[in-house]
Amino acid sequence: MQAPDITSFIPPLRTLMGPGPSDVPQRVLDAMARPTVGHLDPAFVGMMEETKELLRYAFQTENALTMPVSAPGSAGMEMCFVNLVEAGDKVIVCKNGVFGGRMLENVKRVGGVPIVVEDAWGAPVDVAKVEAAFAANPDAKVLAFVHAETSTGARSDAQALAAIAHKYGALVIADCVTSLAGIPLMVDEWELDAVYSGSQKCLSCTPGLSPVTFSERAIAKLKARKTPVQSWFLDLNLVLGYWGSAGKRTYHHTAPVNTLYGLHESLVILAEEGIEHSWARHADNHVMLRDGFEAMGLKFVVEENYRLPQLNTVYIPDGVDDAAVRARLLNEFNLEIGAGLGDLAGKVWRFGLMGHASSVKNIDYCLSALKQVL
Repeated sequence: MQAPDITSFIPPLRTLMGPGPSDVPQRVLDAMARPTVGHLDPAFVGMMEETKELLRYAFQTENALTMPVSAPGSAGMEMCFVNLVEAGDKVIVCKNGVFGGRMLENVKRVGGVPIVVEDAWGAPVDVAKVEAAFAANPDAKVLAFVHAETSTGARSDAQALAAIAHKYGALVIADCVTSLAGIPLMVDEWELDAVYSGSQKCLSCTPGLSPVTFSERAIAKLKARKTPVQSWFLDLNLVLGYWGSAGKRTYHHTAPVNTLYGLHESLVILAEEGIEHSWARHADNHVMLRDGFEAMGLKFVVEENYRLPQLNTVYIPDGVDDAAVRARLLNEFNLEIGAGLGDLAGKVWRFGLMGHASSVKNIDYCLSALKQVL
């Protein structure tokens, strides 16, 4: 067989305003182009320790077990469930969108017994329903919910939900893929036990890494397991041999070295801006985008009190061709927006204002392009 006549891939320069990935700043891309070193190189090990410290700042936690999983947010989700749920454990799962559904699927696959608390797509998790679920199932071991539901743009009250779980002695698993660095997320103050996120949303790194953090309560549950963790790759007992103490680093897997350079740089940028300033920038830019949408007659899916500033979901106007609009924005303006998922497929558009992409320049460009296409 002859070698295929294929040359280097040169991607188009897009403005990414969908549900992720978000625009990656040149500083992060430059960091990823630096020379590759070994994943056990002392210099790289030092950078790993800095990355853990920077992630603690982003998560607002002192948890020692805070690190990036060498895989996307879906693997961070699976790591939480395979380590903290054993066969027969009751898990109260909150489902108000696509990603609550994925949590439910994880519970089933590890042999847990799911107790589903269901809310409408676009609504937050109902705290009263969760309280009732625990009252009916006081032996539940875990509460799982999505803090920022990417499929709808709805924010749930993580602090209130965690307080209910701990009242019944249960652990909390929280999906914070879209919330980390975009809205307040206080892991220690809210007593969240296992939290996972993604590198490609408000952190503005490339896809492929999942920051996670685990409380001492979660570690105690892990150590008390009666059965081995079913996933070898995601078994925290093994992963900690690599991500644990810097002085005792052992081989577990070959880490994505250059991608971790990028995450480190994105976290340095976040620390330079300040986490509170990042939250405020996302909030301010949401108001500007909201005003522009409302002036065009677009209606939001989520009530204002529960809206995510970094993920704006609006109904598609009557008579407008969903796919044709998104195609024109991409082809004529190099602008990517998101389609609806699940129950909202074909009914809504999702506009991301995440991380580096949350800027006045992007908002002006998006509103101008959308007006022309509509």
